[in-house]
Amino acid sequence: MPEIAFYQDRFIEVDEPVIPIQERGHQFGDGIYEVIRVYNGVPFTMREHMERMEESAGLIRMELPYPAQEIERLALEALRRSDILEAEIYIQITRGIHIRQHHFPEPAASALSIIIKDARIVPEDKRMSGVDVITRDDVRWKLCYVKSLNLLPNVMAKQEAVEAGAQEALFVDNNVVKEGSSSNVFIVKDGIVKTHPATKGILHGITRRVVIDTAREAGIPLEETRFTTEELHEADEAFLTSTTMELLSIRQVDHHLLSESRLVTDRLFAAFQEKKEKERSNWHKTR
Repeated sequence: MPEIAFYQDRFIEVDEPVIPIQERGHQFGDGIYEVIRVYNGVPFTMREHMERMEESAGLIRMELPYPAQEIERLALEALRRSDILEAEIYIQITRGIHIRQHHFPEPAASALSIIIKDARIVPEDKRMSGVDVITRDDVRWKLCYVKSLNLLPNVMAKQEAVEAGAQEALFVDNNVVKEGSSSNVFIVKDGIVKTHPATKGILHGITRRVVIDTAREAGIPLEETRFTTEELHEADEAFLTSTTMELLSIRQVDHHLLSESRLVTDRLFAAFQEKKEKERSNWHKTR
């Protein structure tokens, strides 16, 4: 199946070179992005991603090149053209093309790009065994709730995880576990699920929110509260969440093996699958 892209005002082949040298996303990371998972041809939590996209644009004072509804339509048209059923939709919006200067260009002319690619699917053996993570000091800027293109600290942390044979690096600030380089993190202790509150210091993950809602609907106690590395080590269960991982159990933290218990994680994962199927069914009913 072909991977399809859209840039500015036309659909293109994904490998076609189109980004001008003075594109502000290229030069400054001056932009935002979203990644949306598609299951059997149906995007999951599309509305929530579009809402977060609008919020991130507002937070960095960037006008969208099209109304959010039109960006969604273009993304779905790209998905249709690709004919990829298990896909990821990548949407990126930058402040556009202008002579290199730090302050905003005038007049504003933001640029949209969309990529449809095959989904990254977690291998079943990794999902069954759980994954290893490492911890690293959080050296990012203070506005992590903006889903911006400024990801160099995340890239460096993820590379350290890869070199350590781990799945993810968790950012820690004054011994408080915040989130992963590309994920949110949860622990379970005495039947209570805990995750860092949705402050400006973490990304407000869409899958994170779905899991929180799922837990509460299922009557599973959940607290949005800070927890320490020691609490992570002593947790009965721990797991990561993201658009591409869904829910993924943590087996080991910095060579510290966690409990093999996954009762709550497995229950949440099953409920998450049901929610996906329900949204897919509702999608077809409304199209």
